[in-house]
Amino acid sequence: MKAQHHGAEGEHHGIELAPMLDFVLNLLIFFIMATAFIKEAGVIVAMPSADTAEYKESGNILIAVRDNGDIWMDKHRVDLRDIGTLIERMHAERPEDTVVVVADKQSHAGIVAQVMDQVHQGGIKDVALGATPNTGE
Repeated sequence: MKAQHHGAEGEHHGIELAPMLDFVLNLLIFFIMATAFIKEAGVIVAMPSADTAEYKESGNILIAVRDNGDIWMDKHRVDLRDIGTLIERMHAERPEDTVVVVADKQSHAGIVAQVMDQVHQGGIKDVALGATPNTGE
């Protein structure tokens, strides 16, 4: 950056803001593009525990199955018949998506199996079940 010298009457030395604004906008765009978008289920369920439960980085679509049979996805209650269509739409937008079915430990296994079947029909083959690790009690 070259300093500009004015005559004796206009001795104005200021900071040029344009390069700084360009830098800040580039940082903002970078962070927006680098953010991992996760579709939360929208409800809290009491997950079962398992000895072999492990943390995985994948799983950016969460589907919750409550103990009363309600199914939640993207903070909305959804019908079982709509899951395949919703997953198909999300999968078309982001083919690398994976699904984690977070089922309450009191939920019915049949509903969980139907949810997983709908996810497979929607085109996502990488489906996991959510569990918490045993604490050794």
